[in-house]
Amino acid sequence: MLSRIFTFDGTGQLLALPFVQNALIACAVLGLVAGALAPLIVARGMAFAVHGTAELAFTGGAAALLIGIGVGVGAVAGAVVAGLVFGLLGLRQRERDSVIGVVLAFGLGLGVLLLALYSGRASNKFGLLTGSIVSVDSTNLWVLGVVAVLVIAVLAVLYRPLLFASTDPDVALARGVPVRFLSLVFAVLIGLTTALAVPIVGAILVLAVMIAPGAAAARVTASPVLATVLAVLFAELALVGGTVLSLAPGLPVSGYVAAIAFVCYLVCRLVGRLRRRAPARA
Repeated sequence: MLSRIFTFDGTGQLLALPFVQNALIACAVLGLVAGALAPLIVARGMAFAVHGTAELAFTGGAAALLIGIGVGVGAVAGAVVAGLVFGLLGLRQRERDSVIGVVLAFGLGLGVLLLALYSGRASNKFGLLTGSIVSVDSTNLWVLGVVAVLVIAVLAVLYRPLLFASTDPDVALARGVPVRFLSLVFAVLIGLTTALAVPIVGAILVLAVMIAPGAAAARVTASPVLATVLAVLFAELALVGGTVLSLAPGLPVSGYVAAIAFVCYLVCRLVGRLRRRAPARA
């Protein structure tokens, strides 16, 4: 089984194929965006919101398959709708989980229904759940690039108030920071980034690139800037490395991406524990 999962026979030839190169470019762009958002997602406690958004992105992708348009476009539309719904209905912390749970259940059920109505290739259905590098064509790459530039630009402009509102929302609100508006904007940013991740890693394992890098970075540093840099590095390692590892076996990329992200988290958790014990011993 290990020889089936970890093999590099023909990896060099596969790396020369255009669709593989498109997939690697898409992974690099997604790693940058997901890594930049991951520490803020962890600080705001929005892991469940990311999962809910992924399900709505899956629903949008399923609708796109059914009506015959690009899956990436449908995923973006579904994720943006999810972000707006979560932002408008679940602004209060005590309401957020229940709102996300209700919308998630509806979106997942609707997505399953849409996939059942789709009469095309079964691989397209499976790819929405587990990801597929074959699905990243030049059109999806353009959508990915445009959305990534938009997310990074908005994040660059609003980073300081977003960080303030994420670490201490009550004080930020008292200081005049538009916390409600920032929550809505951030929910949309999460939706857009999640939509980018669904065609690559699938709706099931979006958390591997949206949460794990930020959670790992938070274990080894309290600096927001360093945490963002580390989260981007972890996300790039998981996405690009997972894609390369999945080429020769021909298995879904999501499993490799999730495994690498989990290893990064375990290593950072161990490093953080050792660093905390060192002063106590001294």
